[in-house]
Amino acid sequence: MLRDVAQLRRAACAAAALALAMPGAAARADSRLDAHYTASVAGLGVGKTDIAVVIGSAEYTSAANGRASGLLRTLLSGEGTLATRGAVLDGRLVPASFSARTAGDDETSAVTMTLEGGDAKDVTAQTSDPGAERVPLTAENRKGVVDPLSALLVPVGGTGAAAAAEACQRTLPIFDGRRRFDLALSYKRIDQVKAKGYAGPAVVCAVAFKAIAGHKVGSPLVKYLGGGREIELTLAPIAGTRLLAPFRLSIANMLGNIVVEATAFESSSTPADLVAQPAVGQAR
Repeated sequence: MLRDVAQLRRAACAAAALALAMPGAAARADSRLDAHYTASVAGLGVGKTDIAVVIGSAEYTSAANGRASGLLRTLLSGEGTLATRGAVLDGRLVPASFSARTAGDDETSAVTMTLEGGDAKDVTAQTSDPGAERVPLTAENRKGVVDPLSALLVPVGGTGAAAAAEACQRTLPIFDGRRRFDLALSYKRIDQVKAKGYAGPAVVCAVAFKAIAGHKVGSPLVKYLGGGREIELTLAPIAGTRLLAPFRLSIANMLGNIVVEATAFESSSTPADLVAQPAVGQAR
């Protein structure tokens, strides 16, 4: 699985390099985010996640891979890889394709789907537990949705600070190919955060989780997240864009809070007037 993500990253980089070599590339600017997260329960490390995002003037890609143990492995799949790509229109991300592979103690799954105009199309979902009882998923549940990776790249309008209350004024209608759920965000505060690659303001949103369809009846994760727990999502800006990405996620738990937090949040932007310039020693 990790090899698949590494190949995806290399392919994305190769595609970006090819685009920069094409005529008209001087008008193109790319922004990148490479983020690394650690997950902990009551201060004890239980997992790691890496995310790589490339945002161009017309297209974007995002890939993630992670592994969990202990309580997180019980609630989530033990390890997985996710990838998405789509178009950039007026600063908004419009997903076109999504894939995911996950493996846990009791189930493995593989999902691919395309998206068109916010609707999920050509969905293929394979699971090692096809007989599990699930809340029925209807055709309506596939409309007006966004994939999990694109959903968490949050656009902010205007020209002011990107880490603003506006980022939290939305509900994210997420479909991962098997499960449909909402994440309703509301503004809480502005924090100062620090990790390798970034130190500065970040907006903290309260999160309300609502399962809609496709999940297993009696799902431990749905019970856990839907039990009125205090959930906070902290979002930090991606350089050169009006987009925010997750910096920290915390979930209140009586045995010790679950926290997923960035240890590195390295974003960069290549100015449009420099993109087409060859590196030193590169043939013209």
